[in-house]
Amino acid sequence: MKKLFGSTLLTVITLFFTFSSYSNIIAGDAPQLVGVKTCGMCHKKDGEGNQLKVWEGSKHANAYKTLQSADADKIAKDKGIEGKAAEAKECLVCHASGYDADAALIAKNFKVDEGVQCETCHGAGGNYKKKSTMQDHAAAVAAGLVEYKDEAAIKSKCVTCHNEKSPTFKSFNFEERWKEIAHNIPKK
Repeated sequence: MKKLFGSTLLTVITLFFTFSSYSNIIAGDAPQLVGVKTCGMCHKKDGEGNQLKVWEGSKHANAYKTLQSADADKIAKDKGIEGKAAEAKECLVCHASGYDADAALIAKNFKVDEGVQCETCHGAGGNYKKKSTMQDHAAAVAAGLVEYKDEAAIKSKCVTCHNEKSPTFKSFNFEERWKEIAHNIPKK
């Protein structure tokens, strides 16, 4: 009887932990994309480097809009892409954040049509968006904030889109382009 109780208890415990782990996978531990407006709530102040203003003045903010033009549709057609550029995965991959994310990973304020947003480079913000998390850099990184240690790492991310695969690519001078979008947090 003790043996049966022990193995039943072991089975119940195993099933509990298995189901708990499985339910997390189903529910999704992956962070949600929260969108530029959520990030911008804190990153619009001078003391924080005014990153929102930098982004709003960048081509990244308008990257999706460029796909909505007749010129973009013509470029897509010339490349053998059927349909509109603004709906083509081949175009969206570099012109829109979250275009192919599972609906469960999209927060209600996130809008694909806002172009190349913060989370394209910095990772989905659902787990690090809280002010208390962001105030502790190590905690933010642990929660998913993508950190770039040096310019080589930043450039490596940039050239995933700014490269010869782009049908309108001419050249990419990282140093010049980085000056246009640099958005560091000022040292205090």
